[in-house]
Amino acid sequence: MKTPLVVIAAGGTGGHMFPAQALAEEMLRRGWRVKLSTDLRGARYAGGFPEAVERQVLRSATFARGGVMAKAVVPLWIGLGILGAVWAMLRDRPAVVAGFGGYPALPAMAAAWVLRVPRLIHEQNGVLGRVNQVFAKRVNVVACGTWPTTIPGGIPGRHVGNPVRTKVRVVADCRYHPPSEDGPIEVLVFGGSQGASVMRVVPEAIALLPEDLRGRLVISQQAREADEDEVRSAFMVLGLPADIRPFFDDMPQRLARAQLVISRAGASTIADLTVIGRPAILVPLAQAIRDEQTSNARGMVDAGAAILAPENGLTPQVLAGHIAGFLADPTRAAQAAAAARRLGKPDAAEVLADLVETLAKGS
Repeated sequence: MKTPLVVIAAGGTGGHMFPAQALAEEMLRRGWRVKLSTDLRGARYAGGFPEAVERQVLRSATFARGGVMAKAVVPLWIGLGILGAVWAMLRDRPAVVAGFGGYPALPAMAAAWVLRVPRLIHEQNGVLGRVNQVFAKRVNVVACGTWPTTIPGGIPGRHVGNPVRTKVRVVADCRYHPPSEDGPIEVLVFGGSQGASVMRVVPEAIALLPEDLRGRLVISQQAREADEDEVRSAFMVLGLPADIRPFFDDMPQRLARAQLVISRAGASTIADLTVIGRPAILVPLAQAIRDEQTSNARGMVDAGAAILAPENGLTPQVLAGHIAGFLADPTRAAQAAAAARRLGKPDAAEVLADLVETLAKGS
């Protein structure tokens, strides 16, 4: 009997790819074959997937970028991608197709619908993305990473949580060490897969902290290449040790060491913070059309695990107050870390994998 195949359709950003990678790792552990269906852009975020995962790169496109001519050929690229996905599934029929959103997921999800292959979508955010909105009524299960998730049309959602990668689960049991009165304090700052220019305000905020607190900070900050030198120079002026890079490939370990995290509120970020259990200052992406990052942050904020810091009002003075509120109060920081951990769903990958196997049995 042929080993069952699950096609995982995802791409666009790390927010789509990280939970997709977590499911891929779990399905491989269960003896399944796994194929990742994405486009060229999505493939750039697939470096963390296990080598056993077959890559299928298909044509896809979005109406959200480019000029008039670029938008005019979008249907053609999507159509070619769907034809490629249909042909691939006819040659090697999957037992289930699992979509994680992003335009690179569209061809495989459309092909699964055409061929009536059992299929599910997983939505990481509190609001469905565009592609997941299209397929919400065309799949067997809508799995939700954030709860509650706004789902149009009264479609029931299944709360499974956001799967986290094996590297995150390995450090999930690392104990939180509240900021001490005399020792070094690690602060981790990042803004998603590509950094965030708004985080340039962090050095200015740090400069406003009391000297006895500021002098003990050890900073790791993810900054875009365009901002990297500016941010590094700002910390050098303050005389603080700071590790500034466009990307950290050891993010789980840095999260585990951190006494405080300042970050965007992407769904995968929230999942990692709650599984590891770290207090945070969350800065939702202001230009997000559906304001999904504010929805993502709501659970941590309501539980006392995080402070919501809207981007539009994020001045150095405001941010400095938030930072001091955690780092000058070890009891509050420890309580926030514990509250974050209580929200975590470290078994989300297993729960989602169970759904995949249930769909396969019913096909």
